[in-house]
Amino acid sequence: MIPIELVTDTAKDLMRKAAIEIPQDYHEGLKRAANSEDGDLASFVLQAMLDNYEAAKEDGCAMCGDTGVPRWFVKLGNEAQVEGGMVALEAALRRATGEATHSVPLRPNRVHPLWRTDHNNNVGIGAPEIEYGFEPTGDWIDLITVHKGGLFGTDYRMLFPSDGIPGIKRFYLDSLLAFGKRGLACQPAIIGVGLGGSKDISMTLGKRASVLRTVGSRNPDPKIAELENEMKDLGNAIGMGAMGFVGKNMVIDCNIEVGYCHTGGLPMSVHAFCLSSRRAVARIWPDGRVEHRTDPDWFTPYQRRETIDWDTVREGQK
Repeated sequence: MIPIELVTDTAKDLMRKAAIEIPQDYHEGLKRAANSEDGDLASFVLQAMLDNYEAAKEDGCAMCGDTGVPRWFVKLGNEAQVEGGMVALEAALRRATGEATHSVPLRPNRVHPLWRTDHNNNVGIGAPEIEYGFEPTGDWIDLITVHKGGLFGTDYRMLFPSDGIPGIKRFYLDSLLAFGKRGLACQPAIIGVGLGGSKDISMTLGKRASVLRTVGSRNPDPKIAELENEMKDLGNAIGMGAMGFVGKNMVIDCNIEVGYCHTGGLPMSVHAFCLSSRRAVARIWPDGRVEHRTDPDWFTPYQRRETIDWDTVREGQK
């Protein structure tokens, strides 16, 4: 059984790591963008970002003044057991969020939508968000924290099936242009695209594609992987670079996730994971081991399964 104190301590550590240490995959993507950028202001911004990341790590301070809105993704192996159960797990994550807000520190960004009540700890009704996934084997839990910007950089549209790939690309470009021209996102960014599902699931797919996929990863469907490459290049060909200045590096990567949808529609969402790309991951084992990494490894074959039942042996041989 996984001790609840270990969950709390690990969660607090992850909050600190996410706020301060940029994931290696995004860092490498950003350096490639800086080396290829020829826009004067865009180049200046990219280099300033890279310098800022080094300073944040050296000083142990948050890499961005706006530390976003902390959220949690929890993946559990089928045999995992947590001391106190799932209610205790959620309380531990809420407690870690509140304590980390003061100890890191993080900016307390969460307020009541109407009364603007602020508990000064990023905790409240529905905050932080906690989403769950499961795997068919294992007695571990993965804790993934993401500190995502909580205002703009997201759009949704219900397309028709007849819109097809051209319609998908059109809405994608419409969204990126709006993000850049109106200052709705901090570029360059990892762009997540959600295709299918219901309206809410389309938004979930796109957000998870932006924050739970690493730079350079590709969808296992070769046609979708090809589309990811095309849309990354397309986004970088519109003449915008870092923070909307003239340049050619607006998209560090484009990730697409899909879900089955109603036969009459094609829901689509577009999400920009801001230039800080704050995420941190740890796997906790019942024997007390804690293994840190930066790849959430969320979209496993089980998470993308199409079948009713799951045959571990058969699926593992594909």
